[in-house]
Amino acid sequence: MLPYRDDNPTVLTPVVTVGLIGMTLLAWIFLQGAGNPTTLAGSICRWGLIPAELLGTAVPGYEIPLGRGAACVLGSSPTWFTPVTSIFLHGGWLHLLGNLWFLWIFGNNIEDSMGHGRFLVFYLLTGLTAAAAQVVVQPGSAVPMVGASGAISGVMGAYVLLYPRVRVHVLIFLGFFAFTRPLPAWVMLGYWFLLQVLGGLPSLGAESGGVAFWAHVGGFVSGALLIHVFKNPVLLAQRVRVAPARIV
Repeated sequence: MLPYRDDNPTVLTPVVTVGLIGMTLLAWIFLQGAGNPTTLAGSICRWGLIPAELLGTAVPGYEIPLGRGAACVLGSSPTWFTPVTSIFLHGGWLHLLGNLWFLWIFGNNIEDSMGHGRFLVFYLLTGLTAAAAQVVVQPGSAVPMVGASGAISGVMGAYVLLYPRVRVHVLIFLGFFAFTRPLPAWVMLGYWFLLQVLGGLPSLGAESGGVAFWAHVGGFVSGALLIHVFKNPVLLAQRVRVAPARIV
C-alpha cells in the first residue's frame, strides 16, 4: 500500500519540510557518496547509530560486516552525536526515496498545524525518541541504524491524530495487479502501524539487522502524543477557515 497524495491542502509554505528533504539529499550526496559502496559503508559506520557502542557495552575492535568487504570497527570513533546524524543517513536509494516520499506527503500538513520552528523541533525530537525506542528494545545490538523513518513515523502519528478522516490516495498491489483507492488516514496509517508492530515482535530480545521496526513504533507513538503539545491552535483554526480538509 503506497500513498501518492492526500486531500489535505495547506496554508503555509512547507519550508522546513522542503529543507529537511534538501538536507537529507545533501547528506546522501556529500556524506554517503550518492550510494558509492565504500563511501556509503564508511558513513554508516561513522555517523550511524550503534546501540551497543552508544551505551558503551560494545567490545572495542569488534568488526561488524556490512557486505562487499566493508565492516564497522566498534570503538573507533565518538558516538554521542549519532542519534541525530543517523536521522539524515540512509542505506540505499530505495530507502532514501521511500522516506522522503512519505515526508513530503504527510510532513507539509503537520508543519502547517504547528508552524515552521515547532515542526523542526518536533521532527528531531520524534527522531530521537524513535532511536531511543530501538535502543531500549535491542540495547546490545552492534548493527548500525540509519534512516529518517523514525522521525517520519512521528509525523505520521501526528497526522492520524489531527486528520484521521482525511482521504489518502494509495496504490494497492495484489500480486501482479495494482489499483488505486482513497482511504481515510486512520485506515491507511493504522494498517501501516500494525505492520510495524507485527514486524517487530520477532526481534524482541534478539539482535538482528533489517528494518528497525521498534524505531517506527516509538516514533509513531511519540508523534501521536507530542502533537498535543506542539500543535498551534491559531494555525489549526486558520486551516479550517482557509483550507478545510476534505473527509470521507
